[in-house]
Amino acid sequence: MELQRWSVLMMLPVLGLGVRPPALAQQPAHQVKVTKAAGAQFTAFPNIPPCATGVVEHGDPSTGPSVFLFRFAPGCTVPWHWHTPNEHLMMVSGSLELHMKGQPAPVMLRAGDYVMAPSRHAHQPRAVGAASFFLHSDGPFDIHYVDDAGNEIPPEQALKGSAKPPTRATPAPKRP
Repeated sequence: MELQRWSVLMMLPVLGLGVRPPALAQQPAHQVKVTKAAGAQFTAFPNIPPCATGVVEHGDPSTGPSVFLFRFAPGCTVPWHWHTPNEHLMMVSGSLELHMKGQPAPVMLRAGDYVMAPSRHAHQPRAVGAASFFLHSDGPFDIHYVDDAGNEIPPEQALKGSAKPPTRATPAPKRP
């Protein structure tokens, strides 16, 4: 069992938040599966900001464990949220600023960095520039947005203002 989990983590393909992907052919456990990112069809997912796109690399996120490959546009932020399953994130490229409940400062993630977020741990990722990462969810994927007090809020409320992906990074306003 542990060997199978390790195998899935090593193949880490990302993205597919709370969505039933198109019919995915399940590979028998004894067969190797290779996918090329260059040919991947990245799409937006419901209840996720459109600046975050991805592809389901393995599994069915609506019914069980899955691996996604995500791409975030520069400045893309997913509002504070948590997931029922544990998440394993491995950076592929770019930089991602990860804010986590209970941490005094965000963590800057770069290519090769790894994070394990336990079930129900509130967090907020923000791409510093364009970023891509694999995400392994160890159960059916879901997303629960929360307000500043940690109370669950509907996706429509959390995603107000993220209707369009950013076209470029916005500079910080200058102080007088």
